[in-house]
Amino acid sequence: MYFFLSSLSLVEICYSSTIAPKFLTDLLAKIKTISLKGCLTQIFFTHFFGIVEVILLVVMAYDRYVAICKPLHYMNIMSHLVCHMLVAGSWLGGLIHSIIQIIITIPLPFCGPNVIDHYFCDLQPLFKLACTDTFMEGVVVMANSGLISVISLFILVFSYAIILISLRNHSAEGRRKALSTCASHIIVVILYFGPAIFLYLRPSSSFTEDKLVSVFYTVITPMLNPIVYTLRNTEMKNSVRMFWNQKKN
Repeated sequence: MYFFLSSLSLVEICYSSTIAPKFLTDLLAKIKTISLKGCLTQIFFTHFFGIVEVILLVVMAYDRYVAICKPLHYMNIMSHLVCHMLVAGSWLGGLIHSIIQIIITIPLPFCGPNVIDHYFCDLQPLFKLACTDTFMEGVVVMANSGLISVISLFILVFSYAIILISLRNHSAEGRRKALSTCASHIIVVILYFGPAIFLYLRPSSSFTEDKLVSVFYTVITPMLNPIVYTLRNTEMKNSVRMFWNQKKN
């Protein structure tokens, strides 16, 4: 679990670094500009780290399933080699996804307005600036990003349904420990997948809600995730209590 958490933390740092610094700089600038190459780079890494995080969350759900439903076989199933392969597969999946997104974007002609109606570069706002019909590109994006989110969410729900069913045969203390272990992961899944599905599994729009949802899952969620996981960790909670008692004394 801690191996996957450390990988998720690295992805969160990288993911936040693709949007937040430019976002904060633009808040202080009167004229907010970005080059086309810079825009495409931001799109590539945003989707790259975003999909890596999605796949890692699925991997972590599988890890919890094996730990709770097959505890005696855990060390054999989730060996060091398997864990490293699952993390490597997550990064490879994110890379393939981002390459597809960029391949359909680079050939588009941009000859008209050059103002993006968004606070960072994303595919749908960029498609609106293209001097051609981008309906098919939008369908590809919806299928690529939206379906990945839906399929991943389905796998997560299915895995936790199996976990909940298997907990019926555990003791009350065993159920409490298992649910405590899974609670933080479930919270992070809801915070991440809800906004992503809302944005990428429907046609493009210019609603103000889209920008608010984007801020939530690109800036706020990465900031909340470490807090959520930290507060569910017994060792960390004990350390915080000791620190707080020392400050009071």
